[in-house]
Amino acid sequence: MKYQKWIAWGSLAAGFCWGILFSYYAIAQSIPDTIRIEMGETEDFDFHVPITAELEQEGMEVFGNQSPTVDRDKITLDLNQSFSLKSQQQGNYFMSCKLFGVFPIKAVSVEVVEKEKVVPCGVPVGIYVKTDGVLIIGTGSVVGNDGMNYEPAVNLVKSGDYVKTVNEQMIADKEDLIEKINQSQGEAVVLGIMRDDEYIQIKVEPVKTEENDYKLGIWVRDDLAGVGTLTFYDSQGTYGALGHPVSDMDTGLRVSLSEGTLYEAEIAGLTKGEKGNPGEISGVITYLDQYKLGSVEENTSVGIYGKLQRTPEENQENEYYPVTLKQNIEKGEAVIVSTVSGQRKEYRINITDLDYNSENKGILFQVTDPELLDLTGGVIQGM
Repeated sequence: MKYQKWIAWGSLAAGFCWGILFSYYAIAQSIPDTIRIEMGETEDFDFHVPITAELEQEGMEVFGNQSPTVDRDKITLDLNQSFSLKSQQQGNYFMSCKLFGVFPIKAVSVEVVEKEKVVPCGVPVGIYVKTDGVLIIGTGSVVGNDGMNYEPAVNLVKSGDYVKTVNEQMIADKEDLIEKINQSQGEAVVLGIMRDDEYIQIKVEPVKTEENDYKLGIWVRDDLAGVGTLTFYDSQGTYGALGHPVSDMDTGLRVSLSEGTLYEAEIAGLTKGEKGNPGEISGVITYLDQYKLGSVEENTSVGIYGKLQRTPEENQENEYYPVTLKQNIEKGEAVIVSTVSGQRKEYRINITDLDYNSENKGILFQVTDPELLDLTGGVIQGM
């Protein structure tokens, strides 16, 4: 009976703690990690959570159903009441949030941005990128000229490492790496490697496999290519594409790129999506100068960015639309734009849920357009 009583009290205490933790997490998630407001415009917010926030005061105005406390360098807000923000100065501000004004819960970035207009595209593009260094995708064994198996690089290098130098000499590509390894004539080489944004040096002894042929037992890659979708471009020619990073197919890691090119692409076939199969677009890329669209300059978690030297033919006469802020997206009917049918068209969708804390998976929607459902089954890979 005594042990049963202790177990009961322990279970009750554990349940209580879990309840507090869950509530804490739920409240934290109800506030976005980043709030954006357009410069010179008033943005309204209504979180209804028992949180006190301290916002940097310089250049920021607060309106609404509350009387915020204004000190010399900060504004104190009650997030249980609605409020509005306005600023005439572009820049980033910091807002510290505390539960009941006591317990730190999260830091929110408040970004004041310029009004933007873009052309929505939805057209297929070919993407070719060169890695920033030679990407190691794995290690393996090699057969030496003595008939024995060797693994010279195992436990020394890792998948996702980038080889930048050999014996402190820069290498341009995988052919350059192979040449320098062969020049070693079996002597140990020092690889200069970027690993998780840190530069390290690793000594590896090549294995002689044939006359004047030496190997390190590593699998490498120095470029990637594929077909995706051009999402938008602005009046300055800056574009965004994919909506996700260019990742290596073997390591699954985002690729660190040195340069890249955007090309026209032609849809060659569609694999319809169905339950358990995401489907995909297959396309043809022609790597000639007359098919170049622009450069690839950034590979981010939300897509690739760069500059267009010309716009795709499908978008020659399309109009610019204002970009809304994340907090102003609403559930309900909307459209997506795609040329998956061979011509640029709008297709009906229904936005069913929103996650303001998600970086690139923030909108959950259902395709309702019967034409698109018949063609692709919904949204497939490459759209």
